[in-house]
Formats: sequence, C-alpha cells, structure tokens
Amino acid sequence: MIGTSWGGLNALTHVVAGLPATFALPLVVVQHRSPDAPGFLAELLQTHTGLRVVEVDDKRPIVAGHVYVAPANYHLLIERGFFSLTTDAPVRYSRPSIDVTFVSAADEYGPRTVGVVLTGANADGALGLKRIADRGGYAIVQDPETAEGTAMPDAALRAVPKASVVPLDRIANQLIAIAPPRPPAEHRVRAPLA
Repeated sequence: MIGTSWGGLNALTHVVAGLPATFALPLVVVQHRSPDAPGFLAELLQTHTGLRVVEVDDKRPIVAGHVYVAPANYHLLIERGFFSLTTDAPVRYSRPSIDVTFVSAADEYGPRTVGVVLTGANADGALGLKRIADRGGYAIVQDPETAEGTAMPDAALRAVPKASVVPLDRIANQLIAIAPPRPPAEHRVRAPLA
C-alpha cells in the first residue's frame, strides 16, 4: 500500500513505472484529493504501467497484479479478500485517509502487509505505518531528501524510526525485492498486500 499527498502524482508515477507487468502484489494507492476531484488518477497512472489500474468500488475483490486507487471522498478499508468504502468523518482533514487504510490492512493481513509513505504535507500515514510495523509488516518511507513535501515522510519516520528509508527512484525496486515472483495462474497463492 502506498500513501501520499502533496507531490504524490509525480511520486506515484515513478513507482508504478518501475514495476514490471508481472509484479505479484496487489498495490493499493491512497492519494489525498479534494472531495470533488475528477476520477482521473487511475487513468493517469495506467499510462505509466503495464499493471491494470482501477479505481476501487465497494466490495471489489483484491486481485494480485492490480493497482487499486482509493476514490475521492471515501475511506478505503481492507477486508479479507476485498475492499470496503465508507463515508465516515475525515481523518486529519482527509477522506480518503491513509491511516484508515493502513490500519485496516495491518489488522487484516498483519505481517503480510507492506506500507509505503511517500511525499506529503501532513502527518497522515504515520500512525497507519506504525500499525503495519507493529504487526510485523514492512514499513518503507520515501527519503525526505527526494520528497516534494517532507512533512509526511518525516512524520512516518518519527513514528517508525526503523522503517526502510528509500529514495524515490528505488522504491519500485524495493517492492519488487519484497514481492514473491508471480507464478502461473493455475498455481497462484495469496501474496502479501502492498
């Protein structure tokens, strides 16, 4: 899972462009957007990757090798094998909230969860990344030196000081190193959730 805010489109483009079409994990993207933002984020990311990029709708099954984008004005929850959307109150002035998504994934998938906090202008994502780390998952933070907005990665590093600090241009490689190779369709097993 990837959480980002200010400067996120550029950062997300770098990450998804670096992932091969055979990337084994489902990748969940939570980008802060205004409530009335047009739903073009999935389409923009699709132009940079061979993975299938979709904006999440309620109860959509989670499938490996897809990039899932949280829709504007909904919190995205991870449940066993599918997504849920809620219109609960904004968290840190944001809906979708990175913390809400990360916490739900950590609670559901524990050590099989990978959390990545990218550039952003507030502290959303820090508590969620801590929950992922506390449950034995992987915690990755964009090196603030490579971030357009340092507040989000800085807050994540304060919450999870032992997180892997990775420059933006190496985050895709870090995810590839964590992901098991995707076997042929007839032999697929449940992979971690990034």
